[in-house]
Amino acid sequence: MTRTAPPEADPTPKEPAPTAALHAGTSDLRALVTRNLRTSGIYVAFVAIVALFAFLTDGVSLSPGNITNIVLQYSYILVLAIGMVLVIIAGHIDLSVGSVVALTGAVSAVLVIQRDYPWWVGMLAALAVGLAVGAWQGFWVAYVGIPAFIVTLAGMLVFRGLTLQVLDNISLSPFGEPYTDVASGFLNGLLGGNGYDAFTLLIGAVAVAGYAVSGFRTRLARIRYAQPVESFPLFVARVVAVGAVVMYFAWQLAHARGLPIVLIILGVLIITYAVISNRTVFGRQIYAIGGNLAAAQLSGVKVKVVNFWIFVNMGFLAAVAGIIYSSRSNGAQPSAGNMFELDAIAAVFIGGAAVTGGVGTVVGAMVGGLLVAVMSNGMQLMGVEQQVQSIVKGLVLLLAVAFDVYNKRRAGTSR
Repeated sequence: MTRTAPPEADPTPKEPAPTAALHAGTSDLRALVTRNLRTSGIYVAFVAIVALFAFLTDGVSLSPGNITNIVLQYSYILVLAIGMVLVIIAGHIDLSVGSVVALTGAVSAVLVIQRDYPWWVGMLAALAVGLAVGAWQGFWVAYVGIPAFIVTLAGMLVFRGLTLQVLDNISLSPFGEPYTDVASGFLNGLLGGNGYDAFTLLIGAVAVAGYAVSGFRTRLARIRYAQPVESFPLFVARVVAVGAVVMYFAWQLAHARGLPIVLIILGVLIITYAVISNRTVFGRQIYAIGGNLAAAQLSGVKVKVVNFWIFVNMGFLAAVAGIIYSSRSNGAQPSAGNMFELDAIAAVFIGGAAVTGGVGTVVGAMVGGLLVAVMSNGMQLMGVEQQVQSIVKGLVLLLAVAFDVYNKRRAGTSR
């Protein structure tokens, strides 16, 4: 008598039906928050900080004009944080980005202001310089094997010196339009609106819809691999809460000067790099290198190549930040970019990145950057002295890193 072998189980997870997302998940909010403490804590802290300064400033911090100013004043720090989070996830650090911001702005100013080239030539030259700087530092880190801390510390000094050389130790201004429109221009009145800009509200609605669709797809993927998710009512509540915040933000902008051009640039960068970090092989390799370098090498990851392109990308984004900053200040100064690297690093760590690498998200870095921006702006509105502001931001950074260390110890003892 012959026996028929049972069919082998298909190791590939089956795609769940969309209806499965309606019934799966847990309603234990406390368990969900505890499980995702590293990422959920920053959002709770951000809401608390916004509410605190709204109370302390009698609502001025949430006025349309002030929200617009926050976007314009801190956009270049957020751009730097996008690149910095990838660097830190891979287990590196970049101390030179402030000097690169200054150098790229200086090159653009010399071409546009001194030599009367078109505005777009100055921008392309700035991007080319940023890519060259990134390739230079990436070579020393990836192929020579010098730690990124040393390479970028040297770069901080070298590129600051080159900035002084390019500018001949003087400031150059003004750029004029349309160069200044990059950081100070607005899209207003494209779709009309009675006392508000309808186009800004439309962009906000599209962003909320995109967030909802992306969240639903992520939920299906987690169910597919039997990972824990929140119940569908909690998922809907989260989408509604985020949507309400985004639409309030868009409503305030629509009642000010419309949609800032720099916010469009920032939005495109956030979406692009969120996709790169979460849904591409390159992004997964960055996490693998930072999480376990030896395992990544044994898995066939070309560590040197990935590290090289991480720094090329950082140079590119530093150049973008340099263009935005020089556009915002309508000129180039030898001292431009001072301490920008520390603001970007603080945004990444406050946003939930791990000190040892392997953990972090682009969205988390943006929330961390906005938290610092709201704190700085709120303290300025209250007339807090500069030295006190520095003390507060330093303590917040210290607490964020201490929180990361606490999470690791808690995770280790729970096993």
